[in-house]
Amino acid sequence: MCQGGPGHRGFVAYDVVMEHADHVRLIRDGVVGGGPAWADLGSGRGAFTLALADILGPSGSIVSVDRDAGALREQAGELHRRFPVVTVDQRVADFSAPLDLGPLDGIVMANSLHFVRDKTSVLAGVRAALRDDGRLVLVEYDADRGNHWVPFPMTFDTWCRTAEAAGFRDTRRLASVPSRFLGSIYSAVSVR
Repeated sequence: MCQGGPGHRGFVAYDVVMEHADHVRLIRDGVVGGGPAWADLGSGRGAFTLALADILGPSGSIVSVDRDAGALREQAGELHRRFPVVTVDQRVADFSAPLDLGPLDGIVMANSLHFVRDKTSVLAGVRAALRDDGRLVLVEYDADRGNHWVPFPMTFDTWCRTAEAAGFRDTRRLASVPSRFLGSIYSAVSVR
């Protein structure tokens, strides 16, 4: 069963100006209480990896996966500067290929799943990497038609159906932020 959520919480538009505190607020309710072992798939320079590090604190461990080694190097510097006691395992890899990650307490996919046309096999791998009752926190544009930069976004309603078909349950919206591209961005949590 999919549940709506609080909607817009007064964030600054994501693709205009968004600060670290906004990233944290966008995923916090999906992460808190979910356990200390998480992954960020398609992490890029690490805006949401840093948010995870902030939320999890020194007891947390994060696997940060991205295909761009340069982005991971930038991320590593910022993580070391701001959250030196959080354990982060960085991997240069394509999250759409099989990865040995689990069992994890949670996975964040922030603005990464919209690069995948056929989400079925990716979500099967994500689900397999999660422990029972593990969480998937998704951050996505709230649109079903994309563009060159965001080719395959999903509305929250589409995500609900996709998550259920992939074996996830208890999907609920966490927050929404306005976006000058494709209207808005939402975050949601689903449970394995």
